[in-house]
Amino acid sequence: MPTRTTRDDPTQGSPPGEATRHRTGVRELPLVALRETVIFPEMIVPLQVGRDKSVQALNRAVADGSPIALVTQRQADREDISDPSELYGVGTLAKIAQVVQLQDGTVRAIVQGQQRLRLLSFVQSEPYIMAAVELVEDGGPADLEVQALVRTVQSQIEQYVQSGAPVPPEAAVAARNITEPGLLADMVAYSPDMSTEQRQELLETIDVAERLKLVSNFLAHQIEILELKGKIQSEVKSEMDKTQREYILREQLKAIQRELGEDDPQQAEINELREKVEAAGMPEEIKARAIKEIDRMSRIPSASPEVGVIRTYVDWLIGLPWNVATDDNLDIREAARILDEDHFGLEKIKERILEYLAVRTLADTIRSPILAFVGPPGVGKTSLGKSIARAMGRKFVRMSLGGIHDEAEIRGHRRTYIGALPGRVIQNIKTAGSNNPVFMLDEVDKIGMDFRGDPSSALLEVLDPEQNNTFQDNYLEVPFDLSRVLFIATGNLLDPIPAPLRDRMEIIQLPGYTQQEKIEIGKRFLIPKQMENHGLTEKHIQITDEAMVEVVQAYTKEAGVRNLEREIANIMRKVARTVAEGRKRKTIVDRKKVLEFLGPPRFEYGELEAEDQTGAATGLVVTEVGGDVVAVEVTRMEGKEDFILTGQLGEVMRESARAGLSWIRAHARELGIDPVVFEKNTLHIHVPAGAIPKDGPSAGVTMATAMVSALTGIPVRKDVAMTGEITLRGRVLPIGGLKSKILAAHLSGARAVILPQKNEKDLRDIPDEIRKQIKLILVDSMEQVLEHALRRKPLAIKAPRAEVIDRDTKLDERPSAPDKVTRGFPPAEVPPAVVAPPDGR
Repeated sequence: MPTRTTRDDPTQGSPPGEATRHRTGVRELPLVALRETVIFPEMIVPLQVGRDKSVQALNRAVADGSPIALVTQRQADREDISDPSELYGVGTLAKIAQVVQLQDGTVRAIVQGQQRLRLLSFVQSEPYIMAAVELVEDGGPADLEVQALVRTVQSQIEQYVQSGAPVPPEAAVAARNITEPGLLADMVAYSPDMSTEQRQELLETIDVAERLKLVSNFLAHQIEILELKGKIQSEVKSEMDKTQREYILREQLKAIQRELGEDDPQQAEINELREKVEAAGMPEEIKARAIKEIDRMSRIPSASPEVGVIRTYVDWLIGLPWNVATDDNLDIREAARILDEDHFGLEKIKERILEYLAVRTLADTIRSPILAFVGPPGVGKTSLGKSIARAMGRKFVRMSLGGIHDEAEIRGHRRTYIGALPGRVIQNIKTAGSNNPVFMLDEVDKIGMDFRGDPSSALLEVLDPEQNNTFQDNYLEVPFDLSRVLFIATGNLLDPIPAPLRDRMEIIQLPGYTQQEKIEIGKRFLIPKQMENHGLTEKHIQITDEAMVEVVQAYTKEAGVRNLEREIANIMRKVARTVAEGRKRKTIVDRKKVLEFLGPPRFEYGELEAEDQTGAATGLVVTEVGGDVVAVEVTRMEGKEDFILTGQLGEVMRESARAGLSWIRAHARELGIDPVVFEKNTLHIHVPAGAIPKDGPSAGVTMATAMVSALTGIPVRKDVAMTGEITLRGRVLPIGGLKSKILAAHLSGARAVILPQKNEKDLRDIPDEIRKQIKLILVDSMEQVLEHALRRKPLAIKAPRAEVIDRDTKLDERPSAPDKVTRGFPPAEVPPAVVAPPDGR
């Protein structure tokens, strides 16, 4: 704490003329701006001065033998002071007692504060600051209130020191000896607990009584903090003493129990864990690992955090179903009944599950298949997993992989991490309570990857039948057999699934439901479910078949049945309201009621062109929500470019368009096109819905057909859709997603679909009801495509007749490939491929 001195005459040592200015109360003095330092009267303080302006101000004051003004700056990081507003308004007049020039150019000075001053203005700011200041005397009378405050502050200083304040003990004695109220208040300012802002506030408080009150409040607050700090330290020490005492008593209790032949609680817990390990049915090497961890736990003090970590680890080992399995329901007929009861259609999947159960009846050691259901949303992939578990008599667990980025979600964290746990695979196995559940990995195509690892790589071991019998979680660090688990992965798209992971799974495509299948699902499952959910019975509502057809065709457009279920629920809510309002009669929902309940139709059944168009062809595509139709438009205009492509087309689609144009140019004369047209004209190819990215080679024949139509002026048949990849030689190559595309063509109202000859093998997946209503034309060359797609045949096109499959064609009785007969029809003789349904509509 700075040394207190007696007050000197502020004018002592002043040059001529200074005394006069002092008597008037205003003086011009050199000024030094202080950083985070506040000087008070009667205090001696060492200063380290480094700024050039401050050094010159000190030198000027020493040379003139005058005092100096010390004022604290508002922003400590400000280097150059050029305006009085950058300083506080009140500072201190100080006498320079000693100045020492240091080798680094800085100055060390010892100054003695003498009197408060108020900063009025800068007389000059270069090369040093010369300021006009006004000296300020302490204010306020020395009445009884001030005397009481003095004694209070002296008492508080003594208590402050005794409470452990970071000040010398002599400070309390010095405070007792100070009788001047203002000096006593200023003395407290040098407590280390007081901030620069608090010191400046104290310096600016001229009234002595107010200054003492300010100091008293500060001391009271600091005393309260110190007492609370002492209380906390006392409690901590007491708790430590209590812990040590309990430890000694516990050790003594252990010794007494050993003498009496009794076990302590920790030993009883360890014995209980040993019994559970023996009863868990673990393999011998894993049991040895668990016993080793228990032995290590017995040697650690019970208060150690490591005990809880070991206990949690052993509990996980004990809780896993090492030898607990459910018995499979091997009654094939019963399993088939359950599958049919829960789901309509999906014959391939049902057949695959029944085949697995059939083999299980003959060979108990068969490994479980790794299935992957891939299809658009709402076709029943997840619910099918539950149905499979019910049919097989197994437990069912589900893990959603959508948005997972951390490999530890699959494999778990190592035990070195605080709060580590096994991965979600092991967690779900424990939840199932058996080692052979049906384990559904939902949304496997939406796994992410970032700096935390690649979860799809961690799944490689889980889904590999050759490796998953020794799956090792990072937390357990022991192998667990997953070979008896029936894993079923689901996804909307096949492409995002990494190739190594896709290779380990048996892919089963679920392309979507036909219109008739949706109606049957609605009648068998969705209507009863929604009636139950809305508290309705058959006496309240009846939905007719024509109403179901209207809902499916006019209010939904999807591969699955989720929107269909929403619309049925909408109808149920309307009927439930009428029942709640007191309606007694049954509501018969027909087409008229559907319009009343659901509003105007949202979709049209049939989205093809209203009439034959020149330069426009209908293609078929597959999206993540199922198949769809897409229009390809081509227009011819003057220009020198080959063609322009718009509609957010991907690179593969652009290459298909270029291949089609090259074939057209190579066969221009056969098509009746003047080759000069290509030199003076540009083709603009556009695929509508430009906001949606598109890619893939299957639109090749569609774009080529539209270009030929635009160049020849021959219209494209409005009721024909097509799909296929084109080569430079005009060959039509096979495509994927055939069932989804044909379903989309049927829903859009197409009467004929042109598709590659090599996709003939996929026609068995097409439902009979669809094949009876749509003509399928198998082609292997572009000439055959044009023959059936254009309203009339181009001039010199020669092509073998394409094979046509209609309602009368039986796939099982068709000739083998070498003996096939051509069963096409010339466009000039037979109208567009129209096949009337059985009811004659």
